[in-house]
Amino acid sequence: MSLERMVEDTTHLLETWVAGWAGCRGYETRREGRFPAAFRDDTTTEWEYFAHDPSDPEFAQLAAATLEVPARILTILSNNPARYTSLAKEHGLNVTSASQTMMIVDMETQDAEDPWLPDDDLRWVPSRADGVHHTVVYAGDEVAASGRLFVVDHTAIFDKIVTNPRYQRRGLGSFIMRALAAQAFEHDVQTGLLLASLDGQQLYSHLGWTPVCQVLMLSASDEGADLSVG
Repeated sequence: MSLERMVEDTTHLLETWVAGWAGCRGYETRREGRFPAAFRDDTTTEWEYFAHDPSDPEFAQLAAATLEVPARILTILSNNPARYTSLAKEHGLNVTSASQTMMIVDMETQDAEDPWLPDDDLRWVPSRADGVHHTVVYAGDEVAASGRLFVVDHTAIFDKIVTNPRYQRRGLGSFIMRALAAQAFEHDVQTGLLLASLDGQQLYSHLGWTPVCQVLMLSASDEGADLSVG
């Protein structure tokens, strides 16, 4: 299937991403009607619901479930964020994050070879545990950059791509992405998925990733908790 056809089925992409994101972080998952949900036991200790372009009645049901507990989050993927911002206001939810974007890449465009570190004073430690691929770059004993990846079917989900502020602008974000891509090729992967923060979108675009749709996070609380870092 072409990348364009896959993007058309954003509902399936979202379900795949949730499965991989939850796999990366060890989250329990379930269904809320036809929509996926994950229990964020390391942050909010509550459920987060996910939906792509839900209908007005579906949104109302998800909003009601979200409003039951202030720490719950409803995350909407859509290229019509104004509609869901308005619906959120109608149902008493606040927009806690609106800067993220789901992005996709054809893994055939990514390098399967291990990358080279940009500096001799850095060292790279790849590992795998419980199905999660980890890549960590150290400067001495300090973590300079890190990231993780989980494969669902033929899709590699990239998560928590982080560079220590002390080591930014040294190409480590690109290194982590390329190192994780090389690890992903231990599997039969065809596609890559991630949620990109505003800061990360330029990096991922440079690496060949393309936007799928925008991400809105909604809650009864005013506090946000971005799904991804990087």
